[in-house]
Amino acid sequence: MAERVLAEAHRLVLERHLDAAAPADLALWSLRGLTVLDPRLAAEVRRGELVLLLDERVLGTAPLAPLGARGPPEAGQAIGAALAGLYEKAWRASPAARRGGLERLVASGFEEVFNHLDPYSRYVTPAEARAARERRVGQSGLGLRVAAQGSGLAIVEVTPGGPAALAGVRRGDALLAVDGRALGPRDPGLAATLLEGPEGSEVQLTLSRGGRRRDVALVRELVVPETVFAEARDGILWLRIAGFSAATERRLLAELVDGLSPTTPEGAPRATPGAVVLDLRGNRGGLLDQAVAVADLFLARGEVARTQGRHPEAVRRYLAGGRDLAEGRPLVVLIDGRTASAAEIVAMALAERGRAAILGSTSMGKGLIQLLGELPDGGEILVTWSQVLAPSGWPIQGLGVLPALCTSLGPEAVAQGIARLAGGEPPMARALDRQRQARVPLLASEAAALRGACPPAEGRAADLLAARALLANPAAHAAALRAVQP
Repeated sequence: MAERVLAEAHRLVLERHLDAAAPADLALWSLRGLTVLDPRLAAEVRRGELVLLLDERVLGTAPLAPLGARGPPEAGQAIGAALAGLYEKAWRASPAARRGGLERLVASGFEEVFNHLDPYSRYVTPAEARAARERRVGQSGLGLRVAAQGSGLAIVEVTPGGPAALAGVRRGDALLAVDGRALGPRDPGLAATLLEGPEGSEVQLTLSRGGRRRDVALVRELVVPETVFAEARDGILWLRIAGFSAATERRLLAELVDGLSPTTPEGAPRATPGAVVLDLRGNRGGLLDQAVAVADLFLARGEVARTQGRHPEAVRRYLAGGRDLAEGRPLVVLIDGRTASAAEIVAMALAERGRAAILGSTSMGKGLIQLLGELPDGGEILVTWSQVLAPSGWPIQGLGVLPALCTSLGPEAVAQGIARLAGGEPPMARALDRQRQARVPLLASEAAALRGACPPAEGRAADLLAARALLANPAAHAAALRAVQP
């Protein structure tokens, strides 16, 4: 099994990773990862062979020549066979390696591989994959989450509007049984297995609340945690996106249509907001296709983003093809140092297209996309296979999105920034122009210099005041839009 896992994982890395790596290097790095489990172990290359040592004594060797096979599948199999044999010798000779266990042995090798490649690729052991599924107990189908609590299992989270909430299940209810199978405090994994099931199927929960026992029948459906929040006040529609799930675009669409409608749901006339603020602060990202769809809600046509990578399927262009549901209303996007990934794509696209003024601090700079591969042992591997570029060609990775109005330098700088924008002199113009000229590969020193123009910081309440002030000054808002244009 270890050989199959190693072969498949290395095949994916060789075939799909953004950066090309020699099979011999991957094998050497994997073997050197064992030193984490036992510092007496070492690996090196000698006269065309991969050599595993223990206290400088040779434990085993594997020829490098077969690793240079013609394609990733063959090379992956050769790496898997070579490493499996050497791992077995380490296992037999090192008590520390045996104490770590087979999963840790394999994981240590991949950690060293990805230390050489990028910070986001990673190997997920079968145990970690199982634990992740247990943390999601029933959430995808029943709208609840279960955890051990006291002397049993309890409902610790209920999704509003989900099957559990509609059936009257409450946080704190004790879960006694599922489909008649009794459960105890040591059974979260069993609960995960019993609660999960195909959409549309039924499950019966036996619950207890206040000493009263009752049975509840639930039908599984797709329940996605809420990511979109909306409020209309002061003539502005304030929209916050906490993450990008499968339902984010649909939820934002509903909030836009409702929030900008000239009538209430009951049909009574009402004043519509004259501007929109999209708050992406603290948003760590999510689904790429949802980011493109969200940007498309504010764009009528043109390119949203592009991706590039070594594999042909990694090279893509994403285009807007709908209509601006905000109907040209002034738009401000809030970002901060925790805004990442899919959220950065939205901010970048709206800024590049001159649709939104970006306000806040420089974002995180996470522009790499991972491919998820399932492994034969139930584990998973996330391989970085492409990176996101703006339509004008600059990379998000390492650089982030720069705002047109910076708020991380303090309130005095914000006031001066709005005044300069109103006078037609964007304070971030020079940094934004350098951002547009940036290309892959980007020097770390250049990225640091650009990010230093508006240091990343956590969002604060003053950002909302700055957004309101920017929208209240049409000349300043217009200048902020132009600041990111060629």
